[in-house]
Amino acid sequence: MSERTGDFITQPNGFKAFIPKPLPPKPKLNLDSELILLLSNANRNLARLDGITTVLPNPDLFIAMYVKKEALLSSQIEGTQVSLEGVLEFEEGLFPREEVNEVREVVNYVKAMNYGLERLNSLPLSLRLIKEIHAVLVEGARGKNKQPGEFRTSQNWIGTGSSINDAVYIPPPPNTVIEHMGELEKYIYNANGLDPLIKIALIHAQFETIHPFLDGNGRVGRLLITFFLVWKKIISKPLLYLSFYLKKNRQKYYDLLMDVRKNGSWEIWVKFFLEGVAETSWEAANTAKEILMLRETCLHKIYENEINSIHAIRLIDWLFENPLIKSKDIASVLKVSKDTAINLISRLESIGILKEITGKKRFKAYLFQEYVNLIARGTELG
Repeated sequence: MSERTGDFITQPNGFKAFIPKPLPPKPKLNLDSELILLLSNANRNLARLDGITTVLPNPDLFIAMYVKKEALLSSQIEGTQVSLEGVLEFEEGLFPREEVNEVREVVNYVKAMNYGLERLNSLPLSLRLIKEIHAVLVEGARGKNKQPGEFRTSQNWIGTGSSINDAVYIPPPPNTVIEHMGELEKYIYNANGLDPLIKIALIHAQFETIHPFLDGNGRVGRLLITFFLVWKKIISKPLLYLSFYLKKNRQKYYDLLMDVRKNGSWEIWVKFFLEGVAETSWEAANTAKEILMLRETCLHKIYENEINSIHAIRLIDWLFENPLIKSKDIASVLKVSKDTAINLISRLESIGILKEITGKKRFKAYLFQEYVNLIARGTELG
């Protein structure tokens, strides 16, 4: 047990719950040369990623897909088996190939991300905002009957068994949750001079340790990373999907969080977190470059095949935000006739940009497959 982090205290019912100490860690973090180097690399790669958004033709066209990717990855960490195509099908009103309730969880994550980013324009990162985000996250999905938008009033635990006696980890008792979260909120506002990346590493670990909700703690905790970095203006767009790294290193992720609780190993956790920021920032920046190249390739194809309509160019850009489309949607978005829309889709299908996915004669749907494959890297099931 670590006096630096907290203690496992026996409760009246006989189990031991963890009682965390408030942040920051005491004694304070040892910012050794390895940690400083990792921090420098993480900040450099994050700045490179943020800078790329300035050269994208329209960054907002890509944000929606990046948010979907983070939603998929974060949900997959919790065991959700959903693909990007399944989410797109659900959003377009098609029957998804995966279990609908699991798809809905991913869609709710997207809603929670967008809701939180919008609320940050008028509300600081706070317990109030965290509760609101949780309510959006679990609405109509798993956890809808587990006090949505409210901190828990009963004991929870982490483990695969149905009994608390089989728990891998037991968070603090429910009557202490508000106190612990209040301390965490104070720390979020505390200008203690720590680099924001180190600070959010500590905040994320502490949030997961408190586990303030009956359901959705992992997903809310990972949303918190993005919200904090946007709130602190470290990134201007939510293009950092750290869940890519956390999913790939899922067991290590869980093990290091437990190591913090048991042994106070904050430095090891922070180094792992910074490695993740550096790796996923680099990956996201390279993906953004590939997206730019793909757009240029598509434009070259339509010029090469003498599809010179301004509507074709507008459709290409729209596909980067909505890669699964129906002809009636195109007619509405481009403000053209249904026949013009069908002809345009047919021509893009003939040159390999679009692929029909329903097999129907009527009410067809088309997928921008190459773009979806590019974004979906790392979200593959299995």
